[in-house]
Formats: sequence, structure tokens, C-alpha cells
Amino acid sequence: MVQKFKQQRDLFESERSFRLLVEGVADYALYMLDPTGIITSWNIGGERIKGYTPDEILGQHFSRFYTETDRANGKPMRALGIARDQGRYEEEGWRVRKGGTFFWASVIIDPIYEDGHLVGFAKITRDITERRNTQMQIETMQKQLAESQKFDALGQLTGGVAHDFNNLLMIISGSLHILKRDTGEDAKLQRAISAIETATRRGAALTSQLLTFARRQSVNPQPINFADRIEAIREVLETGVGSAVQLAYDIDRNVWPINADVSELETGLLNLVINARDAMPDGGTVTISARNAVLSDPLHAGEFVAISVADTGQGIPSDVLDKIFEPFFTTKPIGKGTGLGLSQVHGFAHQAGGTVKVESELGKGTVFTILLPRETSEPKQDKTVAPAAGSGTVLLVEDNPDVATVSTGLLEQLGYQVRRVADAEAALREIEHNGVDLVFSDIVMPGKMDGLSLALRLREIRPDLPILLATGYSDAAADVRGDFPILRKPYEIHELSEAIAKLPR
Repeated sequence: MVQKFKQQRDLFESERSFRLLVEGVADYALYMLDPTGIITSWNIGGERIKGYTPDEILGQHFSRFYTETDRANGKPMRALGIARDQGRYEEEGWRVRKGGTFFWASVIIDPIYEDGHLVGFAKITRDITERRNTQMQIETMQKQLAESQKFDALGQLTGGVAHDFNNLLMIISGSLHILKRDTGEDAKLQRAISAIETATRRGAALTSQLLTFARRQSVNPQPINFADRIEAIREVLETGVGSAVQLAYDIDRNVWPINADVSELETGLLNLVINARDAMPDGGTVTISARNAVLSDPLHAGEFVAISVADTGQGIPSDVLDKIFEPFFTTKPIGKGTGLGLSQVHGFAHQAGGTVKVESELGKGTVFTILLPRETSEPKQDKTVAPAAGSGTVLLVEDNPDVATVSTGLLEQLGYQVRRVADAEAALREIEHNGVDLVFSDIVMPGKMDGLSLALRLREIRPDLPILLATGYSDAAADVRGDFPILRKPYEIHELSEAIAKLPR
């Protein structure tokens, strides 16, 4: 008798401990269902996760935790059927709290049998929204890293090709000025020279886009008021879209200034507008908008300006979307595009410290959004300096003999005397023994010092000496940051004259 009483007491204590354990678990919703899905028990974890007290939920059907779509599709009862037939049901998916908010849940349903008969189900639910969000962030960062590595590899290839091509264009472009001066009135020869000039400019534009994609374009970032910039190029943009397409603007009046290269920004906008036009062969609307944006993305966090170009066109197929920024990739017919427009946009945005994103839906249009960092200083007024006839001695520092010959010819046409050396060390020796009025140096050169290092050294020993740098591309050019003006190769004689005229004297 005593033994039997002890067994009953131990059983009671065991059941009581188990009940207290289940009821006290706060991180999991642990509850029972009858065979039809009616809730018959509830613990504190269920109340914390789903928001219902026992009085509110006991006797209710567990399908109320599912989304409306899942209920309409019969998912709750299908889950019970799988648990009954297969011995367990397990999944992750959206569930609904008392207030109607959603959370991502890990769910397990086990059938409970007594004497071989189904008496109900044990259900365990855990809120794993935070874990899912973290996993999605990791996957997003991994995807962004893979994309960045792919574009870096493409950039190295295209940047190297563009660099060499720029020197060739410099020789062609500079030689044309000499030919034009010596051809006289020969109309046939003048037409040939004009055709070469047109092709050279086209080649220079393509090379510039390649360098921008590779983020090796020599840039001149400066504070820009975007609303003012749009007004300045409105006519160009409207000409680009043509008469069948309407161009609309939605620029926030309080949009922050940005820091970017003006020419690259304008080129990027024009590329996006023309792409949008081509996506609407039957006409439509292109909307340029700008707004302030505060980002918390791990790769791009802080204050940005979001510049969007949206169209009402055909949209971009999902299998094409991942390729659109690759150089030379195009879906346009032969002769209708180079495949470099979006590559230029991608390179420009990243070189400026931002990024570019795209959203598209077939039949409803596409939105490209360039995100550029906010500039805290005030935009400067553009001061145009009229080029003047040159005088004095220029020290030309250029290792490529053919480019040096062309540059010398252009400088002499402008009225300068030219002395040429092949590297920075020779330039320092020349300046030490012979006076010069101006140094014009390439950035990329052989030897221990490149053009930028030479300029910095001259700034120390001859702070009053005007210095102009030139480059087709240079990683070192990114470190100039406005300390020295940079002339992009290939340049024409008027560009060289204007750049010299703007030098501080």
C-alpha cells in the first residue's frame, strides 16, 4: 500500500514538473492540438511569440496563425495530414501574430497516439526572423562580393586595353593637328582628316567608357548641386530622348549636394536616358528623380543622394538582369549600341564611392538608381578661363617617344618652347640646372617616381611652379584629390590650352 502511494506521488510530481517545464519555456511556443486542429494547451512561449493569452486562444483553430493565402490553399490541414501519415511535419515559413504582424517561424508538428488511436498533435514553433534576416544579409554580401570580384577582373582586362589604346589615340589625335595645319586648301585631304578626327573622337569616347567601367578613369570630383546640374543639361537630355518620349523631373528641392566628376555624371545620366528611350519604341515617359537617402547597407552605409532614371518601357528579362553592366553586353540590334553605356554608369557610381541598383518588371518598365555620397561642402561656382597665347618654357615629362613628339608639337603650336625628358628623375635634374616656367608630366612612368610623386616633390622645392598632369588612366590619379589638375588623354589642342590657362600662377 505504501509502495503504491509512493508510485502515485512520484507520477504526480513527474507530471507536475513536466507541465511546469512546458509552461515555463519562453523561447518556444509548445502547445497541443486535438485531431481537428483545435488548440487544447498553451504555454508562455506561445503567448510571447504569438501574442495570445490562454483565455484568448484555447479552443480556437490553429489555422489562425497562418497567412490568408496559406489558409485559402488549405496548408494548415495539409500539415496535420502529413504529420499523421509520415510521423512528423517540419517547415519554415511566415506566420501571423495576434496584431497581424508577420514573423518567420520554424515549425514542427508530431502526432500523439494513445492505445494506437490518434488523440492529437504536439506543435513546436520558434520565431527565427532574426536568424533569417542575418542569413539573408550574409547571402546578399556574398553575392555583392562575387559581383565585385567579377567586375574587378573585367576591369583589369578592359583598363589595360584602354590604357594602351589611349596612347595610340593621343598620337593620332595630336598628329591630325599638324596635318590640318599643313594641308592647305586640298578639299579631299581635308575630308579625310575630318573623317579621322570623327573616328578618333568616337574611339576616345569608347575608351573613356571602358576606363570608367574599370574605375581607372582620371576624374575631377567636385561638389555638385544636382538640381542646378540638371537644369544645365536639360536641353541635351531632351534632345537625347527625341519627340516620341516625354522627359519628366522629380527633384527634391532639399536634395543634398554630391561629390562627383561633372562630365562622368552627365555622361552617365545621358546613357541611362538613351537606354530608357530605346526601351520604349512606341513612346512613353522617362522620369529623372533625386532624393536624399540614409543607407545602413554594410557595404554602403551613410548619407547618399539617390538619383533615379525610370521608364515605362518593356522591362528587362530576369535572365538578362545580372549581365547588363558587363562591358560590350547588349540586347540591341547590331549597330544600335556598343554595350558600354551601362558599364560606364556602373564604373562611375563605384569610382565616386557609391553604387547603382536596378529594378525591372516585364511590361511595366525599369528603374536605375545611382547612389552617390553626400557632399558636405558647398558647390563651387564654375569659373571659365579663356585660353591665351602661350609663352615661356615647358618641361615635358613623357616616356613614350611618339606621344612626346605629338605633345611637343601641340605645345609649340600654342607658342611654348619645349624641353622633354623621359622620367621624373631626369625632370628634377633638369629643373635644378635650367629654369622652366611650367611642368607638363604624364602620371604613369617608369622609374622610382611616377608623375604624381614628381609633382609632390616639386610642390616642396618649387611651390610656385605651375604643374599639369596628364594620364590615360592611373590608379595613382585617384590619390590626387584636386591637388593637381589632370588632363585626360587623348586631348586636343584647345583642351591643352584651356588646362594650362587655368593653372595657378
